[in-house]
Amino acid sequence: MRFFMGAFLLFWLGGWFMGWRSAAAQLIGGAGPAEIFLLFWLAGWTVGGLFAAVFLWRILRPPLPEVFSFSSSELVYDSGFSSFCPSRDCSVQSQQEAWKKAFPKRVKVAVNHMDLKTLKLREFESGNRLTVDVKGERLDLAGEAGEVEREWLYQAIKSYYNL
Repeated sequence: MRFFMGAFLLFWLGGWFMGWRSAAAQLIGGAGPAEIFLLFWLAGWTVGGLFAAVFLWRILRPPLPEVFSFSSSELVYDSGFSSFCPSRDCSVQSQQEAWKKAFPKRVKVAVNHMDLKTLKLREFESGNRLTVDVKGERLDLAGEAGEVEREWLYQAIKSYYNL
């Protein structure tokens, strides 16, 4: 599904470029009231095209796995990013959560021994969450993993760092 969406966006961006080029050529030719409207239209068209290009990049880039690196002094965490989910099967509760899931930010952080003391496995009705507080920010670890994997990771981190 994501490759179909990517192909559609690629063709759409081809038409977008042709429209942008045509409007820019008309804008260069004159300076009347129609050209002022065309300038505003071209600005909006540019923003829409940039959004589509970023979305295309997000759809076609391959996923990176979440990585935990254990060292003697700290736990190095790289959140990676999951693959694009084009259907409603991806569980999102709100529009804000859907936006964050569409454009995730990759987090790379070294969690020292003091911050590891805030490591908790929190139980909710919908499942559990493995969290740690680093520099005043709460990180969700193993977000794509299942409950059993999060419980195993929690126990592995606790035993490795003697928490």
